[in-house]
Amino acid sequence: MKKFLLFISVVAFISSCGSFGKILKSNDIDYKYKKAVEYYNDKKYSYVIQIFGPDFFPLLKGTKEFEEAFYMYAYSHYYEKDYFNSENLFRQFCETFTTSPRIAEIEYMRAYTYYKQSPKIELEQTNTVKTIGMMSTFANKYPESKEAKEAFEIIEKCKAKIELKELKAAELYYNIGQYKAAAIAFNNMLLTFPETNRGDEYKYMSIKAFYLYAGQSVEERKEERYEQLILDCNDFVDKFPESKLITEVEKYNINCANNIKTIKNEQTKKTTSS
Repeated sequence: MKKFLLFISVVAFISSCGSFGKILKSNDIDYKYKKAVEYYNDKKYSYVIQIFGPDFFPLLKGTKEFEEAFYMYAYSHYYEKDYFNSENLFRQFCETFTTSPRIAEIEYMRAYTYYKQSPKIELEQTNTVKTIGMMSTFANKYPESKEAKEAFEIIEKCKAKIELKELKAAELYYNIGQYKAAAIAFNNMLLTFPETNRGDEYKYMSIKAFYLYAGQSVEERKEERYEQLILDCNDFVDKFPESKLITEVEKYNINCANNIKTIKNEQTKKTTSS
């Protein structure tokens, strides 16, 4: 029985392949279009892509089916997870059918293909940055569209992803003892992500890293770096008066003041002895 069912399946497969081959070879444009619609409705998107090949669309120009065919062709690439080509096709749709009522939908989908191509945090985030730009443009252009809310949500997700990538880089500098680079990286995060809810953490880590860097400095530079840290600690208190990290920051402030006092005492001793 199993062998019989397998035989039937093979026969059906061969038959279907033969039927599809006849569709591709057909010169009947209406027939091929009708079959493509059927395949699209059945979610057989690879068949749609094959029927609506590059030689097919010139034959449809000027017909009422042209826009619909292009629409299905672009979405078929998208559903097949070919985001690179679907982005290009969504762009072409907007350029070709400028008065279409689907323009807002397709512009959103074009931006969304970049979101789908956004890679893991460890990799270059060019597509993530591109997503933010395109989704922002879309939301500003179509604020009343049904996709606008989702566009803003995607923008926030992308920003969070980039922020996490920058955070991991700053933490890596700190963990391998590159304290100056870590201090700069944490401080830059405050400038890059001014609306972050972790601003006090970044400022604190910048102070912590720079304190370690100052301690490793040559004697001639230590005092000025501790003085800069005192300014940074005071700036922290001004900007984040409610932070749970204030106590820790104040400890660094006191340590810096004591270190400066020690340095000056050492300088006085050297002057006196000489």
